Amino acid sequence: MSEPSAPTGATAASAPVTSPAGASARGPLGETLLEIRGLQKHFPLTQGILFKRTVGHVRAVDGVNMTLRRGETVGLVGESGCGKSTVSKLLVALEKPTGGSILYKGKDVAKMSGRALKQYRREVQIIFQDPYSSLNPRMTVGDIVAEGWSVHADIAPRKDRLKRTQELLDRVGLNPDYVNRYPHQFSGGQRQRIGIARALALQPEIIVCDEPVSALDVSVQAQVVNLLEDLQDDFGLSYLFIAHDLSVVRHISDRVAVMYLGSIVEEGTDEQVYTTPSHPYTQALLSSVPLHEPHLRGQKDRILLQGDVPSPADPPSGCRFRTRCWKAQDICATEAPELVDRGQGHPSACHFAEARAVVPVDVE
Repeated sequence: MSEPSAPTGATAASAPVTSPAGASARGPLGETLLEIRGLQKHFPLTQGILFKRTVGHVRAVDGVNMTLRRGETVGLVGESGCGKSTVSKLLVALEKPTGGSILYKGKDVAKMSGRALKQYRREVQIIFQDPYSSLNPRMTVGDIVAEGWSVHADIAPRKDRLKRTQELLDRVGLNPDYVNRYPHQFSGGQRQRIGIARALALQPEIIVCDEPVSALDVSVQAQVVNLLEDLQDDFGLSYLFIAHDLSVVRHISDRVAVMYLGSIVEEGTDEQVYTTPSHPYTQALLSSVPLHEPHLRGQKDRILLQGDVPSPADPPSGCRFRTRCWKAQDICATEAPELVDRGQGHPSACHFAEARAVVPVDVE
């Protein structure tokens, strides 16, 4: 089945099922919705069959600090295994944090239960990475999109659910008549649109996008990213956008956080992080991105990192990047650098942070 060339659907005015999530209905833009402080998630390592004992912990997330404001998109980038997806699961309460706090409108999510947790899970939704395995193959598209309404029945009366499901499909660029089809009858991009429709169904304020375009073709990636931007403009949504593709993150994000081995090493606006990166790891990441303009390819600094990513079960002392960093000195092994501004205009967790233009400035 071919992928639609562009979202063909109702505008914000003609899609009442999601319009309550708009900024005008929820309050002024700029209000802090989510505040993460010292977030940790450690998974135990056990030995034995009958009598298991804990012999260590995998420090998947170890001291993440982040804020997300209304109508804002924060991009989270980093290598595979650095803890990005674990952060997403913690934010939607699929995992409980080992330490730290997640404050949603000033309330600690870890302490929520019952009705409060149910309301939180309604207002913070997630789009998963794999658009096929995240959809139940035994359910029709209409049932998948409307499933959340069986828990939150106040959003859509039963008699109106078919109409609202069709409105949602139309809004994300799918034919409303597809409500009775199954996931295997759709292309990858169309399945991801179904996942977006399912997330919109509960009228959330925040959507966590866990690598939503990494499994899609490049042309389809652009369509999905543009759709997410349109939905954000219409409904005042806030996104945490997790991705490997740095160009995609820059296109959609207002601020970018770079993650390495369980912690944030640099944070700033997309302009600051991409044009004047100050952490060596960020500089190496940008150096690995290929340039599409042939006349600029010789102008990019090429930074090759030595060694492998350390195990999160046994991270290095001090700065976790020091085992691969060309700037590492004795202080890096004894003192973990704080994520603060050291004169570059944005925070960087490096004792020897120094702004460096890795990619030519006229490259978008």
